[in-house]
Amino acid sequence: MNLDSIQFIPLARIATAGGDVMHAMKHSDSGYAGFGEAYFSWIDFRAVKAWKRHLRMTMNVVVPVGEVRFVFYAGDGSRFREEIIGGERYARLTVPPGIWFGFQGASDVSSLVLNMASISHDPTEVERMKLTDIQFNWK
Repeated sequence: MNLDSIQFIPLARIATAGGDVMHAMKHSDSGYAGFGEAYFSWIDFRAVKAWKRHLRMTMNVVVPVGEVRFVFYAGDGSRFREEIIGGERYARLTVPPGIWFGFQGASDVSSLVLNMASISHDPTEVERMKLTDIQFNWK
């Protein structure tokens, strides 16, 4: 799978009295591939969760709290792609199936990741590898 197929979509953050409104996704947005479920995952500063590849799921990830470094790997030994989102770089990453990924907490507080998945959780559609199976420097 081509790493260029990952979409980086800046999102609206609207300042309002009492607290900001932070957009995530509408059904009319680029990258919307259906709705299966939405779930949150916390990640601590410098913690790494890797490696995983969805076979059918399109992920739409947003970081409303903190900052997270996402690392994507094509799986062919060619290259990596990194994106840090959250904080001042509020955006959504749309990740099609077939791309290996991991992520790391990048702010000094625990960060919150929202995935708006195109399908419901199905343990048979995901592949996993150990952190050491793909050579990447997380430092």
